[in-house]
Amino acid sequence: MSTIDFTIQAELRTDLGKGASRRLRRAEKVPAILYGANKEAVSLTLDHNKVNNMADHEAFYSHILTIVVDGKKHQAILKDVQRHPYKPKLTHLDFQRVEAGQKLHTHIPLHFLNEKSAKGVKDEGGVVVHHLNDVEITCLPKDLPEYLEVDVAGLELGSTLHLTDLQLPNGVELVELTKGEDHDQAVVSITAPRVEKEPEAEEEVSAEVPTAKEAKEEDKDEE
Repeated sequence: MSTIDFTIQAELRTDLGKGASRRLRRAEKVPAILYGANKEAVSLTLDHNKVNNMADHEAFYSHILTIVVDGKKHQAILKDVQRHPYKPKLTHLDFQRVEAGQKLHTHIPLHFLNEKSAKGVKDEGGVVVHHLNDVEITCLPKDLPEYLEVDVAGLELGSTLHLTDLQLPNGVELVELTKGEDHDQAVVSITAPRVEKEPEAEEEVSAEVPTAKEAKEEDKDEE
């Protein structure tokens, strides 16, 4: 699990609108909003560079964050992040408050283990194909995992692991499986590698088209 301190210092933002947001970005600040837990949503201003550094870590997207506003700490998860289309800049973040006794919904990444040593790869020459890279879960904040591990060591060529094959920590449920048996999605497979078909060698033109001398002789034979 991550040992990074995801504590974000924030200021209340009263100057709203697109113009205000542009001014913030020029000042190396980024606008954000904090909502949820049956409390009023509040607009915030964050230090862009500090938050951007946190956003480089995978755990930032699946971790309980601490947002400090006027000295008061709020527990939250990141629900959405908007980025500049071509600059390495954050343009807006959405945070959702979490309460200790209330279940939350969020996406967490999958970490695939033993891909190179998997039976279907090492012994049978297959390749690993990821169908999912993250899953949506529901759990209490105290049970939130940073990621789920998917061990493919025993997976054979032509075999697939599904959502029901994942090992879940206590208190964690997969949202997709609550929708019914037909939502047991494929997670990872080992398939035969694609073989590129070599183009057929072109026949030499001389084998198909008679030379001028041959054509002349054929004309004489026809006469």
